[in-house]
Amino acid sequence: MQLACKKWLVTGLAAVSGLVALGLTGPLAAQGSGKDQINFNLVRSQAATAAKCLPKATANVTIENRNLQQAVETLTLKAHGLPPNTDFDFFVIQVPNKPFGLSWYQGDFETNSSGAGQQSYVGRFSVETFIVAPGTAPAPDVFNQPPFPDATSNPTTAPVQTYHLGLWFNSPKDAAKAGCGATVTPFNGEHNAGIQALSSRNFPDNNGPLRSFGQ
Repeated sequence: MQLACKKWLVTGLAAVSGLVALGLTGPLAAQGSGKDQINFNLVRSQAATAAKCLPKATANVTIENRNLQQAVETLTLKAHGLPPNTDFDFFVIQVPNKPFGLSWYQGDFETNSSGAGQQSYVGRFSVETFIVAPGTAPAPDVFNQPPFPDATSNPTTAPVQTYHLGLWFNSPKDAAKAGCGATVTPFNGEHNAGIQALSSRNFPDNNGPLRSFGQ
């Protein structure tokens, strides 16, 4: 019995070591009480990995509930290994890779001369984070330039939970300068962003890191 336990322990440690080496430690990396604070990492996006760019890019996320009513959360994003003095756009998303699903523009993020940055966002970042559209309604047509002009109405949808995070280059030119290509995506305020740089793809599609907070 003692020998079997030792064998199981060695096998388990080897499996965890393999996951760490692959960067697939999402559920293991979300640490905290689940009530007041959690901490986890973001990794290079699928697009950045495919383009073989941003080899040292990484980020850490801390989510805290700072009031007794638990009415709102503070999310702090700290990133390193990104291009220096570059603007990015931060989103809460349905799934971490294409097609991303429903996505919410949370705010901007900027790196310093060393390619590092830190920003805090206040909002709902928990198991209750979702998007819903009970019916179709008109929507403002503000940014109507191709390739991603505004929709003039919304599709109806039941509540959709959005538990993943993604960081996009604000400019395709900045992405190209970093060796990531000049693909245009809709992930900034004017719908002309670059590729996704970091994401929570180290977590399963249906078990994003926000799901583990507030349960």
